[in-house]
Amino acid sequence: MAEQERAIRTRRTILLAAAKVFEERGYQTATISEILSTAGVTKGALYFHFQSKDELAQGVLAAQNQNLVIPDRATKIQEIVDIVALHTYRLQTDPMVRAGVRLTMDQLAQGLDRSGPFRSWAVPVRERLEQAQAQGELLPHVVPAETADVIVGTYAGIQSMSQAISDYQDLVVRVSALLRHLLPSIAQSSVLTAVDISETRGKRVYEEALRHSEELAAAEALI
Repeated sequence: MAEQERAIRTRRTILLAAAKVFEERGYQTATISEILSTAGVTKGALYFHFQSKDELAQGVLAAQNQNLVIPDRATKIQEIVDIVALHTYRLQTDPMVRAGVRLTMDQLAQGLDRSGPFRSWAVPVRERLEQAQAQGELLPHVVPAETADVIVGTYAGIQSMSQAISDYQDLVVRVSALLRHLLPSIAQSSVLTAVDISETRGKRVYEEALRHSEELAAAEALI
């Protein structure tokens, strides 16, 4: 058990170091040597967990999708807002998430498959849009798969703009504006009256999702 915990810690240390180097240098110019130096681990330890720079990058990309469960809400539109708010909060507070987004948006990352995060975002948004449609929350013209891609793609542009202009300092304000413009074009006005898109929503959702995930993990451990 101690060896397993040590291995988990070492892997996390390597990923954090890779995230730092990728965020600062970009995928193309980052080197294994820089990551080793930043992590303070041996080459053998690194290659035990990751066989290449590509595997390191994929590890960072996957790490941004922390297994946080958002509890059910009264409306599925609120759940979509909470997905967006949660990611926004984590993008401002978690270096691993920032590095993952940097890699996702890095058009110079030749040979790196950057499609995973876009797909992992689009799927839960589409599923909730389909549920919202079944519950009568959406306007008649909405096609869930199409709208999910619009939400994910638009958010990607907004966060990229925020990163370039203010290093994410104004991200919450920009995302709130995005939601105010986007939601009335897809959701019934009667639904929107109860939807919370306040700028403090992300932190509250993060804390709630963290507690919820810990409670689920504890319950599973008892089974």
